[in-house]
Amino acid sequence: MDFNGSDTIPGPRAEDQLPHTAQSAAKIVIVGGFGVGKTTMVGSVSEITPLTTEETMTQAGVGVDDNFGSASKTATTVAMDFGRISITEQLVLYLFGTPGQQRFWFLWNGLFEGALGAVVLVDTRRLEVSFDVMGRLEERGVPFVVAINSFPDAPRYAIEELRTALDLTPDIPIIECDARRRASSRDVLMTLMRFLHSLAMTGSLT
Repeated sequence: MDFNGSDTIPGPRAEDQLPHTAQSAAKIVIVGGFGVGKTTMVGSVSEITPLTTEETMTQAGVGVDDNFGSASKTATTVAMDFGRISITEQLVLYLFGTPGQQRFWFLWNGLFEGALGAVVLVDTRRLEVSFDVMGRLEERGVPFVVAINSFPDAPRYAIEELRTALDLTPDIPIIECDARRRASSRDVLMTLMRFLHSLAMTGSLT
């Protein structure tokens, strides 16, 4: 019941309603290790108020969670982030950000279900955490692109150096980005959509 005594349940805000021109939708997952910027990317690019499940980090995570490079981080995603972006007037992407700590990775299987593709966010200070992430996507058969999130204090490498270090095949796109910037995050998603389109054209997308 609202403050006027009505039993009417308020609907979604006008800005959160699905555009009437939308004809198709796709589920995209944004994955990566702890603190690489997944929640930031979803929040920066989503056209609706994003749903987040961040909780304050406590002493319980000391010695369990690897927060190297993210010592100032005080909250962490424990389930998922959710947002939405219209790529065209007809195509809408639903964005699901995964939790970063390995103790929450059991949730990933459900988030991967039905995903058309994925963005793997990478922090060059911790390249090693990306291997398990990409391995899980490969096991599930989820196509992905790699986005190098530009942290101010992170070392910079040439794209081909990163390709070699991450053991990526030549066909997988790698793009640099700033997850805080809407335009940059949108460019990453457009790169993924072009990659998925190329796979569909060659019959590689199932």
